[in-house]
Amino acid sequence: MGNRAVITTPERKVGIYLHWNGGRDTVEPLLKYCELQGYRPPSSDEYGFARICQVMGNFFGGSTSLGVGAYTTDRQMDPGDNGIYVIEGWHIADHLRTEYDSDWNPVGMRSFGPSEEDWHKFDDMLRAFDASMPEELRLGELLDSVEVPAGELQVGDEVWMYDSVYGKWEAYPVAGFGQPEFNRIAVEVDTEDGRKDIIYPDLPYVAMCDHDGDFSWNCNNYVHGDMARIRPRVEQAAA
Repeated sequence: MGNRAVITTPERKVGIYLHWNGGRDTVEPLLKYCELQGYRPPSSDEYGFARICQVMGNFFGGSTSLGVGAYTTDRQMDPGDNGIYVIEGWHIADHLRTEYDSDWNPVGMRSFGPSEEDWHKFDDMLRAFDASMPEELRLGELLDSVEVPAGELQVGDEVWMYDSVYGKWEAYPVAGFGQPEFNRIAVEVDTEDGRKDIIYPDLPYVAMCDHDGDFSWNCNNYVHGDMARIRPRVEQAAA
């Protein structure tokens, strides 16, 4: 009895066993939660396996329901129920189950896409994981943030910035748009002839690292990437 699953990577060196909550409606929020925490994914760093176990161990509590071990073969590792999730980065790259013939003899592994009932809501699971973490490691109000295109940011928007040194998120208001005086930030774009080009557009920067009232000087103040997380604008206006 259970709702079992195994999580591994394309290299298939390590497998994490979930006895409960093995559905995609738990595994996808689990991966997103690990990404938001700034954890390094197991497909690029074995610390990622430990971080998945940390989050799920806190969520389950007790001393069972979670296991980790050397991966053998897909057929041997398939626990039934939800099968095997192969992850790259913090995303599901493949989802496998054992395929059987008409006499219930195993004949191989089959990939399949999302099809199960969404029993657990995505945001509810993010908050459930967060509530089970030690207080000092919780994401808190970051989970209420809204993701918007970085090109749509406005002065005054409060953007969540991740501090990789201290391993935490903080929200800072957008102070302006531009480029740092040194260490300009390059952006790769597609050209009309199908090639790639490098440009240096004005980018949003936040009031984080100050220099005599100037926040444009430090490249760490700039919002990198295509998307940004902000406090909901209704909340900002109310404040």
